[in-house]
Amino acid sequence: MVFKRLLGSLGVGGPAVDTVLDPGPVTPGGPLGGQVHLRGGDSDFTIEHITLELVARVEAEHGEGESEGTVVFDRHVVGGGFRLGAGEQRTVPFSVPLPWETPVTELYGQGLGVVLGVRTELGVAGARDKGDLDPLAVRPLPAQEAVLEALGQLGFGFRSADLELGRIGGTGQRLPFYQEIELSPGPRYAHQVNELEVTFLAGPGGLDVVLEADKRGGFLSAGHDALSLFSVGHHDAGYAGHTDWTALVDGWIRELLDRRAAHGHGDHHAGHHDGHHGGHHGHHGYDEHDGHRSGPGMGTAIAAGAAGLAVGVVGGMVAAEVVDEVGDFFEGDDEGDDEGWED
Repeated sequence: MVFKRLLGSLGVGGPAVDTVLDPGPVTPGGPLGGQVHLRGGDSDFTIEHITLELVARVEAEHGEGESEGTVVFDRHVVGGGFRLGAGEQRTVPFSVPLPWETPVTELYGQGLGVVLGVRTELGVAGARDKGDLDPLAVRPLPAQEAVLEALGQLGFGFRSADLELGRIGGTGQRLPFYQEIELSPGPRYAHQVNELEVTFLAGPGGLDVVLEADKRGGFLSAGHDALSLFSVGHHDAGYAGHTDWTALVDGWIRELLDRRAAHGHGDHHAGHHDGHHGGHHGHHGYDEHDGHRSGPGMGTAIAAGAAGLAVGVVGGMVAAEVVDEVGDFFEGDDEGDDEGWED
């Protein structure tokens, strides 16, 4: 057993901690399991609490440009209230639920460049110390995977994925940030779209899909952004042949492109987005000129088998770049504050 960190606030001879997550990626809204291994120091210590923090590397836009920082987006106390003897080894198992809006870090085993971690904090003798930090891998929910696979079948290619500080107005977003997956258009859309951004907002009852298109301008018109919000149930992806996802998502995109204009993401747009939606395969579009949402529409439900892997979605990511980014984050993590920003 290799213990990764000694408690720095207690100096040499303090307890050591090593958190080991259960193998394999987890899913949003699902359980995160593992074990916290403790080894006593040179003397007895009272372990007041063992706390797991879920942290994310998030970008923030401001007037001077962009900055990056670490945000704690969930916290669970998984143990504590016991005496750890000198040299004693003790294991504390845990299983905690992930937030439904936890970002996706990989698709079909390929990293998307999004960095999440689980940080272990020990409370010992009145001191707090961030004793351990482990990378967290999150795979999509079945409905998320179905949407991304459909986009791949429609010819969209992966460009990048990041986490943006802020909120999308008119939604039930709970976390202080949201994930954007940026895609290049397939041939059938290339004459209309420069880029498509996808944001998933999952919850216990289903999945909201926010699509934002950077539309190309015409001979007499300027380019602009168009945004629409759609919803599906988790059960829609649970039965083979229940939904033709390629046709469904193609319909979403065509409806999105029919809109004249809409506002983008972030707190500063929240006032333009009026209310939340619901319903199976429902959709709402936000129009800059109309100022209202479109009415609910029926999604296509055509019996069809699941298509192959969404190669087009993940094909643009270079694995070495993902590894470098993840490594830089965990090696350079600032353990002092819950939220620290870097330029």
